[in-house]
Amino acid sequence: MKPSGFAALRITFIGTNLNFTILFKFTNKKIRTNNLTSTLAMENSLKNFEKTIKKKHSISFTPKYKEEFKTYVNETLFIAIAEKTFERLDWDFIYKDSHHIEAKRKEETLVNERWTEIITATYKNGIILVQSESLGNEIWDVGKNSKRVKLFIYAYQEILKTFDEQALKELENETEKKNNWDDYIIPETLPKPVKTKSPNITIPIIGSLCLSLILGFILAFLSVKGLYLIVLYEFLVATAIAFVMKYLIKISNYTDFSKLQYVLGAMIILIYILNQYFQYELILNENNLDRIGFLNFLYIRFTQGFTINKINFGWIGWIISWIIQLGLTGIFLYLKIIAVLTKYIIGRVPIEVVDFAYYHLVKEKSEEQIRSELAKKGWPDKKNQDEVLEAIGGWQNATELNRVK
Repeated sequence: MKPSGFAALRITFIGTNLNFTILFKFTNKKIRTNNLTSTLAMENSLKNFEKTIKKKHSISFTPKYKEEFKTYVNETLFIAIAEKTFERLDWDFIYKDSHHIEAKRKEETLVNERWTEIITATYKNGIILVQSESLGNEIWDVGKNSKRVKLFIYAYQEILKTFDEQALKELENETEKKNNWDDYIIPETLPKPVKTKSPNITIPIIGSLCLSLILGFILAFLSVKGLYLIVLYEFLVATAIAFVMKYLIKISNYTDFSKLQYVLGAMIILIYILNQYFQYELILNENNLDRIGFLNFLYIRFTQGFTINKINFGWIGWIISWIIQLGLTGIFLYLKIIAVLTKYIIGRVPIEVVDFAYYHLVKEKSEEQIRSELAKKGWPDKKNQDEVLEAIGGWQNATELNRVK
């Protein structure tokens, strides 16, 4: 099994940084000066070329630009040089496999930093397809995507020129070693397992019920006061659920998403049912009305119809509004809870242990063999071993989250 995903790449970067530190420490002054001169020359070359790029504007709901070029190196070397190109351009490298590589470009604003484009390069039979796609809500890229693509192609070709035939062979061998984890040193010992509770779904269920009551009442109060803002409140509800679930997951040590999603789905439905019920109670209490029954209250709402800006959309308006509420909350919550769950799964296992298990996975060991190797290093308990295997999946999920456009 070839390594793919964030865990493998993370190790590659750590290994590269360590090697660079050692080389920098023991390399003589002349070599360091030459390297610095070469780097500055490359940076000046990139800046000068960037000024000459003729941009091609794109207008679309998701502006993008693509361009092809040829290369004489194989796909292993292409990925290795493309990775160096991303580093030289100071783009955030996020993913690679045997023939495809991705990065995101970061831009500083007065408030924070944000990714502005995702740049992908794909190798097929010596032809490279490079694409830049806008991130965010813009519909006109002002030519930025074409600029990223052309700058990548130029930088890639300039970096390729710095390698002669022998250097390319060495780079290919080095890359294959990294991909196969041949330079990984098996540690003599591993950190001991952190004591965790047996997974218990009861805690998330009870916590979900309590939170549903609280959020249902808050939504009802705001709706009765006429302060409800669609989209914004669905986002806030999803954020509140994810925030509380983060602690419920930690307390319960329950990470089975296939079951948690049913709990979360039921929770969302319950929140909006309670929202309607609490509205019924608040309206009765504020207006000193006789109790007509909750179902009669809903029937009256249906018959009166859903009104926005004096436009009555009838009973269908209520159905559509509830579908939108449930759908938006579900989408927002799904993205947030995946991030929360992934962070917890990764954080409860020391990274040295994840690397050790992943190394054996790369070497095509079976699950039983990996468990056996973990047991030899002080991880004999099946629950702890399960957490290690989950953490490997967590790193891969983290990579996919980074790739989200």
